[in-house]
Amino acid sequence: MRKRTTRSIKIIIGLAAIIVIAIALYFVPPIHARLAWRLDNLRDRMIYFFLPPQNVTFHPGGQSFPTLTPDMTVPTTTLTPTPTPLPTELATPTITPTPPPASLVLPNVTFVDQMNRYNYCGPSNLAMALEYLGWKGIPGSLLEPRDQIAKVVKPGVNDLSLNFIDRGNTDVNVMPYELVDFVNDPNNTPFKALFRYGGDIDLLKRLIAAGFPVITEKGLYEPLLPDYSVQWGGHYSFTTGYDDAAQQFVWQDSYLPEPTSVGKNSRASYVDYTTNWRAFDYLFIIVYPAEREQDLYQVLGPWGDQYWAAQHALDIANQEIQGLQLTGNDLFFAMFNKVTSLVYLQSPDYGQAAAAFDEANAYYNNTLVPTGDKRIPWRIMWYETAPYFAYYYSGRYQDGIDLANKNLEPINRLGRTLEESLFWRARAEYALGEVDKASDDMRQALHYHPNFQPALDMLALWGISP
Repeated sequence: MRKRTTRSIKIIIGLAAIIVIAIALYFVPPIHARLAWRLDNLRDRMIYFFLPPQNVTFHPGGQSFPTLTPDMTVPTTTLTPTPTPLPTELATPTITPTPPPASLVLPNVTFVDQMNRYNYCGPSNLAMALEYLGWKGIPGSLLEPRDQIAKVVKPGVNDLSLNFIDRGNTDVNVMPYELVDFVNDPNNTPFKALFRYGGDIDLLKRLIAAGFPVITEKGLYEPLLPDYSVQWGGHYSFTTGYDDAAQQFVWQDSYLPEPTSVGKNSRASYVDYTTNWRAFDYLFIIVYPAEREQDLYQVLGPWGDQYWAAQHALDIANQEIQGLQLTGNDLFFAMFNKVTSLVYLQSPDYGQAAAAFDEANAYYNNTLVPTGDKRIPWRIMWYETAPYFAYYYSGRYQDGIDLANKNLEPINRLGRTLEESLFWRARAEYALGEVDKASDDMRQALHYHPNFQPALDMLALWGISP
C-alpha cells in the first residue's frame, strides 16, 4: 500500500514537473512566438463556437439629434489619406491604348507570410510590395520588414510588459489609408502609394503588365473547427500576375506559410477573384517609385481621379444591386459598397448613405442571419467605417453609438478592440454632450493604438489631454 502511494506521489510530482517545464518553455521567446498566436486563435474559435458572433445583430433607431456639444468637426477625410492631386499634365488622364500581353507573371517577388503574428496580412503584403521595389527598410531599424511596418500601423496596446508581437494582438485590422500613409511618409520609404475604389480585371492586368503589382483587399473564407464550417474575414492580397488562357490571377497569399510555399504564386480564377474582391468595393493599392508616377497615371486613366473612381464604384454597386440578380453575401456586399462609395464621395446628403446602410443591415438581419450559415460576414465592421461617417454626419449619433457597441461586443470578449469604433463612439458621445464618456473612449482608442493620429487630432480640437 505504501509502495503504491509512493508511486502515485512520484507520478504526480513528475506530471507537475512536466507542466512547469512546458510552461517555462512556452515563454522562451522563439517558442512563444510560434505557439502563442496558434493557442490564441484556438481560444478565439472556441469562444466563437459557444457564443456565435453572427447572432449579434444591430437594430438602428433612426432618430436624428441636434449637435448638443460642438466638437469643432474635422473634415470627413479624417480616416482617409490626404488626396493625391493629379500631375498637371495628366489632368485629363486616358487609358493607354496598348493592350496587355495574354499572360505575365512578374519576377523577383519576395514572398512574406504572416505566420507567428496576429492579423498581419496588411504589413506582410505591404512588405512584399515595398521589397519588390527594393525597399531596404526604415533606417536604423533591426526589425524584419513586416514588423517595421506593423510597429507604425498596428503597434497594439500601450503595455510595455508585453512583447512586441503580443501587443499587436489587440489590433485586428489595418485600414488601407494606414498602409498608404506609411508609404508616403518619407521617414519610412522613398516611395509613393495610393488607393482607389472600383477596380476591375482589365485594369489589374494593365497595371501588372506595366510593372505595377497590386495590393487588393478581398474577402476570405477560412476553415475553422471541423464542425463550425468556415468563417468570412477580410484579407489583403499582393497580385503579381495573370494568365488569360487559364483565366487566372497569380497572387501571394500571406495566410499560407512557407516553407511549403503553398501561399507563394497562388492562383485564383478571374470569377472567384472578382467575387471575393466585391466584399471591399473593388479597392486596390498601388506602391510605386515617384519617378514612375506619370507612367502609373497613364495606365490608371480615369482611375487617376479618386472621386471618379469612387463614383465608378458607386455605379458598379447600383448595377449589381439592381441588375445582376445577386443573392446571399454577394448582394449584401454590393449593398454595403453603395454606402462606402457614397461616404467617400462626401455626399452632401449623408442621410442617403445612412439609409443605404440601414437597407444593407436589414438585409443582413432578415435574410442572412436566419439561414444559420456561419459564413455570413459579421466581421464587416472590423474593416469598414463608412456607416459611422454616415450616421454621424446625418445627426444619428445614438445609432452610431449602438453600432459601435454591437461591433465591439464580440471582439471585446477576446481582449481586443477596434480603435476606429472607439473613435466614432467617442465623437457621437461628444455630440450628445457626454464629454466624459467621449474623452474616455478617445483615450482608450489611443491606448490600443498609440499612433492613431485621428484620435490625437480630435482630443486636441476638444482641448483635452491624451
